[in-house]
Amino acid sequence: MWIQPFLERCFGNRFLNRIAHKAGFALAMVLCLLWSAAAALRPAAPAPIASFQEWPSQWDGAPLRPMALGAVEQRFAERFPGAMARLTDGRQTLVLRRVEAATRMLHPATDCYRALGYRIGDPRLERDVEGRLWRCFVTEGHDGQKLRVCERIVDARGAAFTDTSDWYWAAATGRSTGPWQAVTRASPVAFE
Repeated sequence: MWIQPFLERCFGNRFLNRIAHKAGFALAMVLCLLWSAAAALRPAAPAPIASFQEWPSQWDGAPLRPMALGAVEQRFAERFPGAMARLTDGRQTLVLRRVEAATRMLHPATDCYRALGYRIGDPRLERDVEGRLWRCFVTEGHDGQKLRVCERIVDARGAAFTDTSDWYWAAATGRSTGPWQAVTRASPVAFE
């Protein structure tokens, strides 16, 4: 066409290259803005409906009774993709989470305890009397109280994970299907 040779004679290649780069950049910015606007105009996903979750009434033969979630747990539960409960059998505290989708909001209990100021020690894998594999550690709070904390995640087919990152990637890639149950149990070291 006649426009490009005319512009090259009048302004030179260097000028045209700068204009082309700026036009390409401007086009990319416009596409990003359109993409963002389209995402904003899409109807928001409905807020999750708090569905009734029936939690177990016993754990390893001991009756369980519900406990209220703490303030931090309650705030976390409001955004969590699933449901949470805190239960006790009088000897240990169980935090049960039903997870509906792969999420980075399910993270190792060591992260939670560290964030609350606990020291973490003696990490190891353990089998319980039922033969279930758990990732366990000992915490010590500012008051000197020590807790033995163990955790595991089980998928809908019964496959268990003791590493949250392994679970996440298995869930995200479809190698593990949900819903999943994450269990964290904590008991004073004196009980063990």
